[in-house]
Formats: sequence, C-alpha cells, structure tokens
Amino acid sequence: MAIQSINPATNEVVKTFEENSPNEIIEIIDNAHNAFLSWRLSSFAERKELMLNAANILRKYKSGYAETISIEMGKIISESLAEVEKCAWVCEYYAENAENILSEEIIETDASQSYVRFDPIGVVLAVMPWNFPFWQVFRFAAPALMAGNAGLLKHASNVPQCALAIEDVFNKAGFPDDIFRTLLIGSKAVKDVIENPNVKAVTLTGSEPAGMKVAELSGYNLKKTVLELGGSDPFIVLADADIDTAVKVGVQARMLNNGQSCIAAKRFIVEESIADEFETKFVDEMEKLSVGDPLEEATTQGAMAREDLLLELHEQVQRSIEAGARRLLGCERYEIDGAFYKASILGNVKKGMPCYDEELFGPVATIIRAKNEDDAIRIANDSDFGLGASLWTNNLEKAKVLAEFIESGSVFINGLVKSDPRLPFGGVKKSGYGRELSHYGIKEFVNIKTVWIK
Repeated sequence: MAIQSINPATNEVVKTFEENSPNEIIEIIDNAHNAFLSWRLSSFAERKELMLNAANILRKYKSGYAETISIEMGKIISESLAEVEKCAWVCEYYAENAENILSEEIIETDASQSYVRFDPIGVVLAVMPWNFPFWQVFRFAAPALMAGNAGLLKHASNVPQCALAIEDVFNKAGFPDDIFRTLLIGSKAVKDVIENPNVKAVTLTGSEPAGMKVAELSGYNLKKTVLELGGSDPFIVLADADIDTAVKVGVQARMLNNGQSCIAAKRFIVEESIADEFETKFVDEMEKLSVGDPLEEATTQGAMAREDLLLELHEQVQRSIEAGARRLLGCERYEIDGAFYKASILGNVKKGMPCYDEELFGPVATIIRAKNEDDAIRIANDSDFGLGASLWTNNLEKAKVLAEFIESGSVFINGLVKSDPRLPFGGVKKSGYGRELSHYGIKEFVNIKTVWIK
C-alpha cells in the first residue's frame, strides 16, 4: 500500500512511498536490536558528541526541515522553524545532562555497598503524530538514545518525508547504522511490531483510541508504555486577571499550530463579572489573524493538516450550535482550495455540547462562564482529560493554592502551556500516563536496577 505526502494547503500529492513489507519490518527491527547491543556499551561522552552533532545538523538545515514540516501538515513557516530549533535544544539538553541524570545512585542500607543503576532496555518503538512532526519525535529520541537505547519510529502516515528526514539527521550526525530507524507502515502493521520480541517498550503520542489500542497490545505482551493522549486544556481567567494580556496570550494559546495541539488552550473558562469584556476583546484579537500560504512569512494562520480533520471539526461545531452554542466568530471553512478553516469562537457553551465535552482539534475556541473561582476550577476539572491548564490571576498566592486542585499534568500561571526539556511533560485521566522530558522522561525507558553487595 502506498503512503502519500499531501500538501493540505493545496491538496496536491507531493510524494508517494511504498510501505515496508513484513520481511522488511522484521529486518529493520533485527538490525536495530543488533545495533543496540553495541550502542549500549558506548560511553556517555561518545553519545554526547553525536547528539550535539544532531543539534548542529538540525540548525544547519533548519530552513529545509521547516519547509518540509509546513508542506506536509500546513503549519506556518515561523512555527516550523521554531519547532526545528526546539529539537536542537532537546538534543543539547540530554547531551549535556544524561550522564549526570543516569549516574549511579548510592543508597545506604545494611549492605556493605548498595546502589541503583539505570541501564538501557533495548529497542523503543515510538508511534508519533503529525501535529509536531519533528518535536514529538526528538523529545523521545534524544533521551532514549542518550540512555543507550535504540529508536524505532512509526510516524503518522501523512508526514513520511518528515519521518525520513529525522532518520537522516541521526545518520548525518554519525550515529551507528540502524540505531534509529523509520518504519513506513500503516496503523495495522503496528501490532506485529509491538509483538516482536526485540521491541522492548512503546511510547505513543496521539488520540485516545490509538492509546487504548497500543496500551492493550503492549499490556498483553508485557511491555512498558508511555502514553500522551488528547487534551481539552482549560484557560481559566479570574476576575482579578490582566484581561488584555490574557486575551493576547489566549489567542496564541488557542491558535498555535492552527489549534492542532494537545496542550492548546481549548476551553476558556472566564468569571462572569469579566466575561463580556473578555469575549469582545478575544473576538477582536482573533480577527487580526491572516490566513494564507503557510510558507509565506506574513501568514499567521495556516491550513489544517487534512481535509477529513477539517470536516470532523466542522461537524462538532455545527452540533454544538444546534445544541445552543452561540457563534461569536467564524465557524465555517474558507471558500478557497486547501484545508483552511476560519478562526472560530463559540459562546454560551454548556455541558452536554460537543464543544464542552469533546476535544476540538483545530482553530475553534469555546468560552464558558463561571460564577466564581470555585466554579471555574469545577468546570476545569469537568473533563475526561487532564494534560495542561493555564490559570490567570494577579493574586499569585491564591494561584498556588488553586493549582493544587486543578486535575492536570501541568499548571501554568499567567502563561501559555508549553513543553520544556527541563520540565516533565504528560497528563492524568484520559490524557495518558508516564512522563516525557526532564530527568523523569529519560528514566521511563531504563532498567532501574538495584545492586546490593555484602
């Protein structure tokens, strides 16, 4: 079966690839395992040199990689450039810190000596999404390789050129052959990969159904998983917040990556006393966006990644309006070629509407009015998801108290929710489990081994 790279801004087929055959899949996995057996013996100094090479390669060819990202999934070029730069950062972070993070930990016990080692486990399969086609991969690959593991990538089928480009980064950087490989396969072939005895663990970033399936297969085969799934992140604006700043950051938080981000602000929960002012200013700020060719620097809103995703989003919007949501802006596609959907805002949002209960993965914001701050926290937690949350108030002591009661993997006070190599990233509830990034992330795929000596 063919895998197609389609430019969502034009609906043109850019390139077509053939899927790997079952025999090719087995060969790639076997080669990755054999590469691991040598790589695990390498020193941190050797790994550090190669990972810093990868960071340099990313920066050297940043423009080309960014263009590939924008062409394959519609992201505006400025965001694609920033994504590649962030990948270089995570390579540098783990190059500089992995040895210290994974150094032996001495524990005082009844033994003459006892300590904890952090040993690599083998080939780690990453099932990755299209929305941040470089970043999602590098935030797994940099720690996995620095820990001494091998990486195997099953990328989203609409970004095959990004997948192959990432493999090429590691090749150019001088990593051993087969220590990081890309599989060009569809979702149906993932089962056989997970069941292969040379694959030791799986990390997935994607939808809730995909996460459930991978968790089921991995659990049946007793393999460790880390899952980062959907999010319906709350952006809570209390009455004492700086409304103008909250509005500007709020538009950015909703529209980054054209709204196609797990940690994008999706539910704007605003105290009733300031809701009218917030709505008016939010609409005005959203109207300033300029849609167009993602490769043009003047464009501030690109295309959605696929036509089917646009249609699914529009269907959720229409059902919400039919259920009583009020259209404040947009809520329809542009009458131009490509998967372009208007920046949209829904008001009068209530529980039971799709825009309240479901994740809207695209350029649609929902505004929900809260009676007071306690009601705002209640609404924020009234979701199956718990990935990130943004809380806006000028009372920082109060914010710290409220942060304890928000059910999410992170709370950003007076700021946009974002990932950072230095901080753990992940969620609770149906947003998944496990953590990526920081020292927590690199320890997800190691054998935490106790050594006791008498």
